[in-house]
Amino acid sequence: MQPKLTLVGAGPGDGELITLKGIRALRQADVVLYDDLANDSLLEFAPEHALKTYVGKRAGRVSFTQDEINTLIVRLAQEHGHVVRLKGGDPYVFGRGFEEYEYARQYGIQCEVVPGVSSSIAVPASQGIPVTSRGVSESFWVITGTTRNGELSDDLRLAVQSKATVVVLMGLSKVSEICAMYCQAGRGHLPMAVVQNGTRVDEQCVLGQVWNIPQLVAEQGVGAPAVLIIGEVVSLHPSYLAECLRNVSMAY
Repeated sequence: MQPKLTLVGAGPGDGELITLKGIRALRQADVVLYDDLANDSLLEFAPEHALKTYVGKRAGRVSFTQDEINTLIVRLAQEHGHVVRLKGGDPYVFGRGFEEYEYARQYGIQCEVVPGVSSSIAVPASQGIPVTSRGVSESFWVITGTTRNGELSDDLRLAVQSKATVVVLMGLSKVSEICAMYCQAGRGHLPMAVVQNGTRVDEQCVLGQVWNIPQLVAEQGVGAPAVLIIGEVVSLHPSYLAECLRNVSMAY
């Protein structure tokens, strides 16, 4: 029995957005460790004998720490063989996949990474929002909403000054602070979208401008997980203009 770890990107939520290589890895698994954002339907690809264990982490809930997950990966690989770590989106985009990879390698465990479709691109696309578009946006930033110490990333302060599309992951709890930064920079009228459960059947999208998004999010009861998209490309959403007009009429 050769211990092995395969980090598999499960995609943004829609089970059909996993790669063929990811499915092949699941079919060869002895153990599957999966998180909150991985679609449960993907577990059906794993062999019946495979041990399937939930190790998700969600704010406000009792969950495994990263150190506990690292230790579990090594122990189960040594005891059972092939561990597939099924992670939402892409393992290397704010997924802490590299930490798990490096930890396992320290114990001589063979490691492989299967990239996944990142929510930073797929979720905007699922709503008809391109992160780049000729004449509208030449680049895009992908930024975490909350750093290790619980504060906003310094990169976000730089991004506010840019004309690039800004995609914020894990930032819903900071949406008011983020929008305040844009407003303070005189950019409160930038188009903005907040998408909860992107690509899933219960996907919910809030469209507006930076200045009124916190209010709209609260009124519509949007929760995590959610992706924030800020920039002129949001105005390309097919319902953007109609939603903005509706919001204005409701305000009066």
